[in-house]
Amino acid sequence: MRILLVEDDEHLAQVLKDTLTNQHYLVDLALDGQAGWNFAEGIQYDLILLDLMLPKLDGISLCKRLRQAHNSTPVLLVTAQDASTSKVMALDAGADDYVVKPFDFQELLARIRALLRRGNSTSSPVIEWGNLRLDPSSCEVTYNGQLLHLTAKEYGLLELFLRNSNKIYSSSALLDHLWSFDEPPSENTVRAHIKSLRSKLKQAGAKGDLIETVYRLGYRLKPKETEQVSRGAGEQRSRGAGEQRSEGETAVSHLTSAMSSIWERYKETYLARIGVLEQAIAALKQSNLTEELRQSAVKEAHTLVGSLGSFGFDRASHLSRQIEQTFKADTNPNPGQIEHLPQLVLELRQELERDPATPAVPTPAPIPIKQQSQLLIVDDDTALTTHLVTEAATWGMQATAADNLSQAREFIAHTRPDVVLLDLCFPDSAENGFTLLAELATDQPPIPVLVFTARENLSDRITAAQKGARGFLHKPVSASRVMEAIAQILQQSTTPETKLLVVDADPQVFDLLRTLLEPWGFELTLPKNAQN
Repeated sequence: MRILLVEDDEHLAQVLKDTLTNQHYLVDLALDGQAGWNFAEGIQYDLILLDLMLPKLDGISLCKRLRQAHNSTPVLLVTAQDASTSKVMALDAGADDYVVKPFDFQELLARIRALLRRGNSTSSPVIEWGNLRLDPSSCEVTYNGQLLHLTAKEYGLLELFLRNSNKIYSSSALLDHLWSFDEPPSENTVRAHIKSLRSKLKQAGAKGDLIETVYRLGYRLKPKETEQVSRGAGEQRSRGAGEQRSEGETAVSHLTSAMSSIWERYKETYLARIGVLEQAIAALKQSNLTEELRQSAVKEAHTLVGSLGSFGFDRASHLSRQIEQTFKADTNPNPGQIEHLPQLVLELRQELERDPATPAVPTPAPIPIKQQSQLLIVDDDTALTTHLVTEAATWGMQATAADNLSQAREFIAHTRPDVVLLDLCFPDSAENGFTLLAELATDQPPIPVLVFTARENLSDRITAAQKGARGFLHKPVSASRVMEAIAQILQQSTTPETKLLVVDADPQVFDLLRTLLEPWGFELTLPKNAQN
C-alpha cells in the first residue's frame, strides 16, 4: 500500500513516515501543498494523509483540486483545528475522514486501515452476520427469519456496517457515505438513525448493542467474539479481554518505545520552536511585536499543539493552544494575558523535560486496597470498558463490565461488588444512571459508586452527591486516574469516618458541603456560633 503524506512540520512528518513505514506502508513525503499536488498528479496512491494548514497550497484547496481532477483516492485530513466549520469545509472539499491533532497514533493507524479497506470490500449477493441477513437484490433484512421494516437510511447504514464489519465510522464519515451535501443533516440526525436502527434490531430479538459505539471514534458492527453475555459473563468477559489484549498491548508497547526514540532525536527542534515564542513574548512586553513575528509565534504554537500531543505531551499541547490563542487574538492581548504568557512557556519547557512514554506505562496502585476487590463498570461504551478492565487488573482489582442497567442489576443480584463505576447516559434506555445510583444507596451497607460521565452540569454533580455517589469524574479522564479514584474509595470504605469541623457563617454553605462530603466518609460539624 502506497501513501502520500503531505505535512509541513518536517519533524512530525518524519515521525509519521517512520511510523507508517514500520507498518509496511510505502510512504512518499511532500512538505507543502503544491508538492503534494505534483506527487498526486503523477502517482496512483492508495491513500493521502493531508495536513490542513500548508504553505503554497492549503489542504482544503488541494483536496478540492484532487476531486475536480476526478482523483478518488481516499483522503484523511489531519489538523490541529477543531472547529466544526473546518470539519464541514473538509468534508465539502471531498475528504473521506477527519482527524484532529493531537491524535493518538494507534487511532490514526486504525483510521488509515479502515479507509484502505474501503477499496477492497467485496460485493456479496447475500450478507449474513449471525442471525442477521441482508439481501441486496430485494433490499430485505431479516433477523431469525423475521422481516425488519427499515427506512432507506437505516438500510443504508446497516448495509455499510455489514460490508465493512471491521470498520469504525465517525458520524462525519457516515454523513459522507449516505447523505448528499445538497441537504446536509447534522450529526444528531446520524445518532437518531442509529438509535432507530438499534431499536428495530432489538425488537426483532437482536442485542441492543449489535451496532457498537466506540468512544471518541464513532460506530461499528460489534465483533462477534466480543459480544457480551449477561448471565455469568463477568469472569468470561474479563478472561476474553485478556486474551485479546496480548497482541494489542505488544503493538502499543513497540509503538511507544519507537515514539520515545523518535522524540529524543527531535526534542531540540521543538525546544527551538519554544524559543520563537519567547522572542515574541519579549517583544510583546516591550510593545514592539511586529506582525511578522506575531505570525511566526502563531505558526510555531499551532505546530506544537498537534505535534506535542501526538507524542504524549497532552498538557504541553494544551499550554501551546493557550499561547496560540493569545497571539491569534484580533485585538491586542490584555495586560493580564501578557503577564501570564511567560509562565505558560515556562510550564511548557518543564513538560518537555519528562519522558513522554512515562504516563503510558501502568503503575501499581499507590493507594493500598484489598486485593481482588470486585469492580463493576456500568457503561455502554464497550471499547472504553475493555480498556478500564485491563487497567483495573494492574491495580489488583477484578473488573466486570455491564453495558446497560438491567445487566448491572443482574450482576449485583448475584455478586455484590466492592465499588461501582457508573455512567449517567444510556441513550437506548428510558432510565439513566441516577436510577441505579439511588438503588445502590439504599443497600445495607450502601455500595460505593463513582460517577464517570461526559455530562458537565453542576446540577448533575450535586444530584449525584445527594443520591449517594462517592465521587464524580468527567470524561475524558485517563484510565489510571479513574483507578486512582476507585482505589481511594475502596480505602475510605475500610477506614473510620473522618470528622470535619466547618467554620462558616452561612448555613447554606454548610448544607452544600455536607451534601458533597458526607458520601466521602466525612462527618461534618457546625459550631453553634459559626461566626466565632
